[in-house]
Amino acid sequence: MKTISKAVPKLDHYEKISGAAKYVCDLPTKGMLFGRMLRSTEARAKFGNITLPELPEGYFFYDKNDVPGVNKVQIVLDDTPVFAEGIVEYIGDPIGLLVGSDERVVNQLLKQIQVEYEVLEPVFDPRESKESFFNVNIDKGNIAEAFANADKVYEEKFHTGLQEQAYLETNGLIAEYVDGKMTIRGSLQCPYYVFGAVAQAMGLENENVRIVQDVTGGGFGGKEDYPSVLACQAAVAAYHSKKPVRIVFDRHEDMIATSKRHPSYCTYRVAIKDKKVIGMDIDVLYDAGAYTTLSLVVLQRGVIGAAGIYNVPNLKVRGEARKTNIVPSGAFRGFGGPQTFFAVEMMMTHIAKDLGMDAVEFKLQNAAKQGDTTSTSGRYHFPVPIPAMTEDVLKASDYYNKKKVYQNQTGRYRRGIGASLVYHGCGFTGNGERDLIKAVVKLKKSKDGMVEVLTAGTDMGQGLFTTLNKIVSSTLEIPMEQVIVALPDTDMVPDSGPTVASRSIMSVGNLLMKAAKRLKEEWIDGEAQLIEQRYEHPDFMIPFDNDNFTGDAYPTFSWSVNVVEVEIDSLTGFIKVIGAWGCYDVGTPIDEQIVMGQMEGGFVQSLGYGMMEKMEAHNGWIRNSSFSDYIIPTAVEFENLHVMLHVVDYPNGPFGAKGAGELPNVGPAPATIDAIQNALDTTLNKAPFIAEDVMNFLREVK
Repeated sequence: MKTISKAVPKLDHYEKISGAAKYVCDLPTKGMLFGRMLRSTEARAKFGNITLPELPEGYFFYDKNDVPGVNKVQIVLDDTPVFAEGIVEYIGDPIGLLVGSDERVVNQLLKQIQVEYEVLEPVFDPRESKESFFNVNIDKGNIAEAFANADKVYEEKFHTGLQEQAYLETNGLIAEYVDGKMTIRGSLQCPYYVFGAVAQAMGLENENVRIVQDVTGGGFGGKEDYPSVLACQAAVAAYHSKKPVRIVFDRHEDMIATSKRHPSYCTYRVAIKDKKVIGMDIDVLYDAGAYTTLSLVVLQRGVIGAAGIYNVPNLKVRGEARKTNIVPSGAFRGFGGPQTFFAVEMMMTHIAKDLGMDAVEFKLQNAAKQGDTTSTSGRYHFPVPIPAMTEDVLKASDYYNKKKVYQNQTGRYRRGIGASLVYHGCGFTGNGERDLIKAVVKLKKSKDGMVEVLTAGTDMGQGLFTTLNKIVSSTLEIPMEQVIVALPDTDMVPDSGPTVASRSIMSVGNLLMKAAKRLKEEWIDGEAQLIEQRYEHPDFMIPFDNDNFTGDAYPTFSWSVNVVEVEIDSLTGFIKVIGAWGCYDVGTPIDEQIVMGQMEGGFVQSLGYGMMEKMEAHNGWIRNSSFSDYIIPTAVEFENLHVMLHVVDYPNGPFGAKGAGELPNVGPAPATIDAIQNALDTTLNKAPFIAEDVMNFLREVK
């Protein structure tokens, strides 16, 4: 590997392990008001009178009538209210905000508020919903001809459920309004998203809004859109009370009220001729929940990935996101990909079984290669290293030998092994980087030679500040200690775009490398200098047509092969992962240890999605609202985890790097379900598949 890949201590490690790091809950609270949300207890209802208890002096209640600007949160479509406007759409929908100087008193007063409801008929199943938020379609080749010429046609349905991001630190923000300027600080992912939302809701000019990220304890997408909602609510209270207002959720509130991964229902029809896929006809349905939030872009990724890594000459995908009366779905690591990649990987595995072929061999036979067209009629411009990566993982896991041994099992303990082959598109979909984000970065050199990196990129534990420092210091050939990367403050940093979409290294890092090259050429000792670098769209990309959904959806892709081995106790249904292997192509790792940590963490998170993390919204109530009843994986469950990197330089990324963070969250779940179905000698079509599902299956087959 390149010199830059050599691991260094993460720049924020000492602060975090020593306890010196200041999270939003660690900031001084003198003179501050504390807020708690009045939330709907009905899934869908009109509401009228709100009866408040007698509020002590210095305690206030705010609702829709107190929003000075627009009572809508700026996300993609502005349909999410800051506070509900006469109707609530899910259990947890915010009706108002109670604030006061004593948190215990605020909690007591909140319980005394009474709301009159006129209950309306809710919809909890997107298949029964009549309200469609978004439609995204792909039409490639001649699907009718493909099915007419097929030797055999397969059809199956697949379902995936809700998933909670389960970050260590819950959502929390502080709003302060001083001298006509609103400042929001706290745990957040995308400072300029919050910036735009607050300016709109408060009716303020841009120069009167400031957003500051504090140390943030994890996001996984869950702090992409939601802090915009919370910031607007906190800002309303700070604006009227003229005091700083802090809102920090407890775990229960965070789990019932914040966005989740979209549940999905997918139907696949696949045409096979001469044991090759010649056509796929796919329906993708995502449960968007009560408001649109980020469902459009999540759906786009799901639709683009619906055909998997495969070269499908004739493809038709109908994607839809529908409204239901449960908590809104939003961003989650993988961003729409895990749902459809689960479906297509299971579909291909089931077809291979019917054809009498090994699933991996069948998948490799149909895998795309460099130069092939993508699902959106773009092109795979760069190497597709899936065959070599597959060989490495199969060898490391002893896949074929175990697959043979684990046949026709009848004892109490039954083992299985499964595999998946996936990709993740790097960066924003289509023309998003060029037309929407328009990223700008700056390097500010002081007279003494210190260089400050000015971007809106946020570090949520993934090591971004360390890797951006390495890119700049390595390019300038100066010590890392001479480069400063600080928590972003919109008064100080330009809008380099959100920390999402596996774009931070590939897009922002590349801009910083270009800026650093210019600074190196123009460097003048003893003088202050400022270098600005703006995004330039890659000229090799096939233009993306948003209306027809054709062209290069992404400049490049990261690739992954995963194998999971399980042991099932047929007496208890308990599923134990006894081996897990992953191989990842993310280009050149800017820091090998950081990248390996990301791959391991994402792998485990996806294992949870496949076999543990069952979240139910029973009649609209999130039943699993604590870590005692929503089970997430830990290091104890998956001690035998092995990840490896397959390095193929990406010429348009800094030092050859491309997107990494989301990739490991896409493939392990289908590999896990494949292993479980092999152990049980059946075919499975849903995730997660937990111990109770094992017992139900075993009862049915007895």
